[in-house]
Amino acid sequence: MKRNRNVKIVATLGPASDTYETIRALHDAGADVFRLNMSHGSHDEIAEKHAIIRQIEADTGSSIAILADLQGPKLRVGVFGAESEMLEEGATFRLDLDTAEGDVNRVCLPHPEIFAALEPGKSLLVNDGKIRLRVETCGEDFANCVVIAGGAISNRKGVNVPDVELPLAALSEKDRADLEFTADLGVDWMALSFVQRPADVEEARALVKGRAAILSKIEKPNAVERFDAILAASDGIMVARGDLGVELPVQNVPPIQKRLVRKCRHAAKPVIVATQMLESMIESPMPTRAEVSDVATAIYEGADAVMLSAESAAGSYPIEAVTTMDRVASEVEKDPTYTQIIESSRSANRGSVADGIVAAAREIAETTNIKAICCFTQSGTTALLVARERPRVPIIALTPLAGTARRLAMSWGCNCVITDTMDRFKGAVVSAAKAALDNGFATSEDQIVVTAGVPFNVTGTTNILRVAPCDERLIFSTDPE
Repeated sequence: MKRNRNVKIVATLGPASDTYETIRALHDAGADVFRLNMSHGSHDEIAEKHAIIRQIEADTGSSIAILADLQGPKLRVGVFGAESEMLEEGATFRLDLDTAEGDVNRVCLPHPEIFAALEPGKSLLVNDGKIRLRVETCGEDFANCVVIAGGAISNRKGVNVPDVELPLAALSEKDRADLEFTADLGVDWMALSFVQRPADVEEARALVKGRAAILSKIEKPNAVERFDAILAASDGIMVARGDLGVELPVQNVPPIQKRLVRKCRHAAKPVIVATQMLESMIESPMPTRAEVSDVATAIYEGADAVMLSAESAAGSYPIEAVTTMDRVASEVEKDPTYTQIIESSRSANRGSVADGIVAAAREIAETTNIKAICCFTQSGTTALLVARERPRVPIIALTPLAGTARRLAMSWGCNCVITDTMDRFKGAVVSAAKAALDNGFATSEDQIVVTAGVPFNVTGTTNILRVAPCDERLIFSTDPE
C-alpha cells in the first residue's frame, strides 16, 4: 500500500484492536507495523492476532511488519495488609525479603538481586517514580530507606533502580518461552526490554537464531551510557521514553532522544520513538497540541517510526489515533523546514562501495527528474543504506524474500515489493520499472535509478547503479547486457 509519507507508524494491538475488521481499519488508516505486547495475552491470543495480520497482508498485497515486544524482568513490591499505605516525606521505610504483608513501615521486595546491587545513597523509585526512596543502610536481604518524595504505595507497584546496574538478565523465563513461541510463529522483529549491556542483545540473538531481527529498547540509564555498543549489536532501536523518564530527570529525555535517533540513522539502523505520543487519545477523539508537537518533533529528528501503545491497544479511539498520526506525519514531511533539517543532519561517512553507490543514487535522483530509487536487496542492507540518505524521491525496495520485505516495512521511506529471484541485471531493471509503474510512483515517460549487486542474491555486494527508463521497450534498446 503506497503511503503519502516516509516515516512509519507502529500500532500496538490489544483488547480494542483484536478483530480482523479493526486491525484492517488500522492498516488502512496508516499502520505499517503491528506490535504484539507479550506482557498481555496468552499465546493463543497472540497467534490469533498474528494470523489476522498475515491475512490482511495477503488481502491487501502489503508487506506488514510484526513486532513482538518481550516483557522483560518485572520488579515489584509485595502486598500490603491494607492494600495501600501513604508514605510521608522524611519518614523511614524498609524493603526486605520477608513475605509478610506490608504496612506503613515496610514491605516485601522479592528481588534479592536488587539488594545485592544496592549501596547507601542510591535511589529506589516506586510507582513510575511517584515515590522516591534513598537508601540509608542495606544488606543482602534488606534496605532501610528515607522517603524523599512521598505518596500512596499499594500492592505490586513497580520498582525502578536508576543508578545501579542490576545483576539481572534481560530475558526472564517467561521471555525465553515467549521468544521461542513468537520466533516460531514468524514475527519479523523481536523487541528486548531491560537491556543494560550488549551481552543482553547477544544472548537474545543466539536464541532467535536468525528467525527475527533484534530491536533493543533503550529504557535504562546504563543503556544510554553504553548505547554505541548496544546499537552495534542490534538490528534496530526503540527509544522507550516511559522508563527513561522515570529513571532519569525528565528534562534529560529530549536531548537523549535526539542523540539516539541521529546515531541510529548514521548507523543505517531503524529507530522507533515510543511512549505517550498521543496519550490523551486513549479517552479523547482529539489529541492535545503538545502531543501533536511531540509526534512532529520525532519526525523532524528523522525517526524511522513513531509508535502508539495504549492508544491503539486499549483506547476508545484506536483508528482515530492512527489517522491523526498519519496526518501529522504527512503534514510535517511537506514542510520545507523538514527537508532542510533532514539534509543538514545527513552523514558524510563513506566507508564502502555500497555507501558510495547509494549516495550517488540520491544525488542523481535529486538533481535530475528521477521519480524513484529502486534497490534490489537480499538481506535489506542496501535499502537501509538508501533510507539513511533520506532521499527526496520514493524508495522502492525489491526483494525475493518476504521476510526481508516485512522487516523493511519498519524503515523510513521503504516501499517494499516482492519480486522473482533475479540472475541478470537487465531483468532486474525491467522488474524495477514495472514496480514503479504498478505502484504509481512513475509513468512510462519517467526514469528511475536502479541499484543492485552483481552477482545477484549475494548479501553485501551492492556495486552497480543504472539510470533507466520506465518504458520497457527503451530498456531493451538501451540497457547493456
